[in-house]
Amino acid sequence: MHWIDLTIFITYMVVMLGVGFFFMRRNKSKDDYYVGGRSMGSWHIGLSVVATDVGGGFSIGLGGLGFVMGISGSWMLFTGLIGAWLSGAFLIPKVAKLSKKVNLLTFPQIFNQFYGPEVALLAGLISAIGYLGFTSSQILAGAKLASASFVDLGLTQALIIMGVIAVVYTVLGGLKAVIYTDTVQWAILMIGLIFIGLPLAYDAIGGLSAIKASVGPEFLSLTNITWSELVNWAITIIPIWFVGMTLYQRMYAAKGEKQAKKAWFIAGILEWPIMAMMGVLLGLFARVAFDQGMFGELGFPVGSDLDSEMGLPLLLRTVLPVGLMGIMMSAYFSAIMSTADSCLMAASGNIVSDLLSKIVNLKENQVVRISQVITLIIGAAAILIALNLQNVLDLMLLSYSFMVSGLLVPVIGAFFWKKRSTIGAVTAMLGGGLTTVFLNAFEVKLPFELDANFFGILASAVLFVSFSNLFPNKRTVIEEEIETKT
Repeated sequence: MHWIDLTIFITYMVVMLGVGFFFMRRNKSKDDYYVGGRSMGSWHIGLSVVATDVGGGFSIGLGGLGFVMGISGSWMLFTGLIGAWLSGAFLIPKVAKLSKKVNLLTFPQIFNQFYGPEVALLAGLISAIGYLGFTSSQILAGAKLASASFVDLGLTQALIIMGVIAVVYTVLGGLKAVIYTDTVQWAILMIGLIFIGLPLAYDAIGGLSAIKASVGPEFLSLTNITWSELVNWAITIIPIWFVGMTLYQRMYAAKGEKQAKKAWFIAGILEWPIMAMMGVLLGLFARVAFDQGMFGELGFPVGSDLDSEMGLPLLLRTVLPVGLMGIMMSAYFSAIMSTADSCLMAASGNIVSDLLSKIVNLKENQVVRISQVITLIIGAAAILIALNLQNVLDLMLLSYSFMVSGLLVPVIGAFFWKKRSTIGAVTAMLGGGLTTVFLNAFEVKLPFELDANFFGILASAVLFVSFSNLFPNKRTVIEEEIETKT
């Protein structure tokens, strides 16, 4: 890599650390550290939401989808738009009303209000494990892409560099640092893609005529997709907007309900069609470049076995000139870091607020420092897992599926179903989550090629309704207040 590109990349990383140092002196309370002082505006939150949600998925997934199926891969993020707008319209008003009364910091605290402390403790444990695994996977993914893009950078060195930088600025600055760096990262990414990546790649492969000559017409169609693929994307992505700790922290960080709803509207539009189309187009361009033999000098001649998700970084490495390569690589890796830092904050919030605070009576002036220590420990654990136990990542990512399929039904029931109960929530969390884990772990062949999450969520719903009817709860005053018209 040319020294100019390396200098640009290093400068970008140093700036990210500087943001963490800047906000370190401004965090005076746990509200400052975990929910940005509840004072953030719509645009900062909206950009942070889309950077977090699309970040790693954009870098890893969309380019690969464009490589293998063309622009129809953009429908994956259409489900993100649906999830954002559904949660913005129906969930945020309920959450905002509850948070105003009890100053929520984490997602599992909602379970405490409706189902009791035992259920909240279980939800916190599930969420913390899920986000620890997800943080590890994001750091590892970024390291793999970095080692593929920078010739002299090994996987271990890349993992340590990216992991340490993401962990340090998150530890120091808390959620404000994460949100503001996400805003910067998203801006760099968009500018890099619109003005550098897309036009240079399009020109390098020979334009539309070269694309048509290289791939079939289905790659330029929005109908190159099966109904089961679309349903599986919806099952996987839409629930995240209702159970993601990273998203609840941003709801709480907003100045008010109006700002949070606007932020979710902004995030939906940015996800689809803007980010979706740019991602799959670059993946499509990478497919054409590969077919033209442009990656031969990099060790991937025509006909070789190329991982579809590696096409995009190889394309950028091939077509970008000195100077622009550093800018584009900074943008590219920022997408992954924006997801990793948010997942790290989520896991830290779960452990401090949902687990540790149940065991130790923490004083207000101790919370920020303890939170920073816990965030550092979790970050170090995530790096060590990615370094030494890469085969464990699949198991830890299963815990993320466990989180989604186990927590979706209870949280919807908490806000929208009067007959919910504690026993119903526990059985739904365990039964739904374990169903998904079992189906994935044993690779059970499922009907209609549906994702295991579909059956996990279905099992969770059946258990929740059945046991809530059999063992109803006595309703609390705050439940009655939350259910009044918002």
